[in-house]
Amino acid sequence: MNAILYIHGKGGSAAESEHYKTLCPNCDVIGLDYKTFSPWDTGKEINDAVKELKSRCGSITLIANSIGAFFSMNAGIDDLIEKAFFISPIVDMESLISNMMTWAGVTEEQLKSAGTIRTDFGEDLSWDYLSYVRSHPIEWHVPTHILYGSNDNLTSFKTIADFSNKHQATLTVMENGEHWFHTDEQMAFLDNWIKG
Repeated sequence: MNAILYIHGKGGSAAESEHYKTLCPNCDVIGLDYKTFSPWDTGKEINDAVKELKSRCGSITLIANSIGAFFSMNAGIDDLIEKAFFISPIVDMESLISNMMTWAGVTEEQLKSAGTIRTDFGEDLSWDYLSYVRSHPIEWHVPTHILYGSNDNLTSFKTIADFSNKHQATLTVMENGEHWFHTDEQMAFLDNWIKG
């Protein structure tokens, strides 16, 4: 049997994978509830899950949302999956961290000195995380389809278009779509994109 592995975004859960069961009735759809939140730890969790799934399934398609896509691209699974569908993927984490540092009024020197800084908007800025991202550029060689909302507040269109071009990924843009696809209209667009 062919499998779909769903990797949720921040604040999500494996239960979101249920949505894809009706869209992909001929596949075994599995959601991964990862327990860690760093690319080095979560990447290992994803790698372990993909290897276990590969041992009992034919082909694996990855569906990953937001930071779940970033974690997946840091998991060393290129040779284990057939294709990927990324929904609002974080494709330039260094840029996102830099933006969050600007929003929080935190300099690189302050972050390096403190190690971790909690922001007013609920995110922890981490020097270890930023250092990891800088020393581990994304290497991704999987046929990939990207869904992006034109009103995404975390990733600019230029960033997503550059990534798409560099990795020969298809890019579908939903006008007035957001980073979080959740309204009926957005979900219908997402469903048609997956089925298309």
